[in-house]
Amino acid sequence: MSKVYYKSTEDIEQLRKSAAVLSQLLGEIAQVIRPGVTTLSLDKLAYDYIHDHGGRPAFLNYNGFPNSLCISVNDQVVHGIPGDYELRDGDIVSVDGGVDLDGYISDSAYTFAVGEVDAEVDRLLRVTLEALNMGIGQAITGRRVGDIAFAVQDHVGQYGYGIVRELVGHGVGFKLHEKPEVPNYGKRGTGSKLEEGLVICIEPMINMGKAQVKFWDDGWTVSTADGKPSAHYEHMVAIQKGAADVLTTFAYVDEVLGKKN
Repeated sequence: MSKVYYKSTEDIEQLRKSAAVLSQLLGEIAQVIRPGVTTLSLDKLAYDYIHDHGGRPAFLNYNGFPNSLCISVNDQVVHGIPGDYELRDGDIVSVDGGVDLDGYISDSAYTFAVGEVDAEVDRLLRVTLEALNMGIGQAITGRRVGDIAFAVQDHVGQYGYGIVRELVGHGVGFKLHEKPEVPNYGKRGTGSKLEEGLVICIEPMINMGKAQVKFWDDGWTVSTADGKPSAHYEHMVAIQKGAADVLTTFAYVDEVLGKKN
């Protein structure tokens, strides 16, 4: 984690352009994600799409990460490495990507249901997405990081799910990971103060079972310790007065999934 970087109005508009490419990419992935598709083919789609739109994948070679997307299936929480795994009916898959557009970096993630998932898994996805939106509701000038963290924790806690503690949201924009850290658990009124010009990623990582995770020998993949599914959604948000300015959007995904259903 580096220092806190505050962004000017011009910076935020550039970040919005980067976020638009990334949000549209998630929409493209929504169109092709289905049983039989390999995670590596989704990664190739992302690499090509980002380059075709004038950017470069922010994750590729970041601290040695070998791909353009982190793709985490079922009990994998985050940082899964794309490969020859073929998605199956009933899988859930977190697709996490970043775009560097002229030095402005965006970051967002969406957990897709592949085919038909069971009702319990569907509820995990819904609650995690709701928790993200609760956190965003606290991302305004004058509040603190702990207010976001508490909002996520408070919502998820009603369902008895495990909140991953080893991994957190973060500042973003000039680098992929900046300060402050944005946990998904905490106390109201604690942590860094949220000030105008701060851009952060809020990203609940919620396990159906216990909160504990294990780190794989590949140096990247993180999965649940009990083998139960995990969901992950992430938005990039600029802090301002009144209401957060959400730079990424799931509108493209929703449009595609609306057509699919």
